[in-house]
Amino acid sequence: MCTVMGLHYEHQVHLLKDILTDHQLDCCGTVAEYEQLERVIKSLMANTELDSNFKNVLEDVYRYSQSGISSKSIDSHIQEHQNSLSQWVEQMDSYS
Repeated sequence: MCTVMGLHYEHQVHLLKDILTDHQLDCCGTVAEYEQLERVIKSLMANTELDSNFKNVLEDVYRYSQSGISSKSIDSHIQEHQNSLSQWVEQMDSYS
């Protein structure tokens, strides 16, 4: 079982979903949240047993977090990704 910072796979996925859901509902976020998304995704991607479709979702979220960190307006960046945020959470539900 893959762990980072003492979190097991299920907890890591739950953390990702929580942050993405918060972004979707609150339409705001922080650089620290994007950085946390990246750290958790890197840890999950190290698991060679992950489903390839789930890896694709993680890669999309990773790109979202990278572009969010460098965005001039985090809130606008989140607004632009509202549809994707809900899709990613739904997809993660199907893999967790």
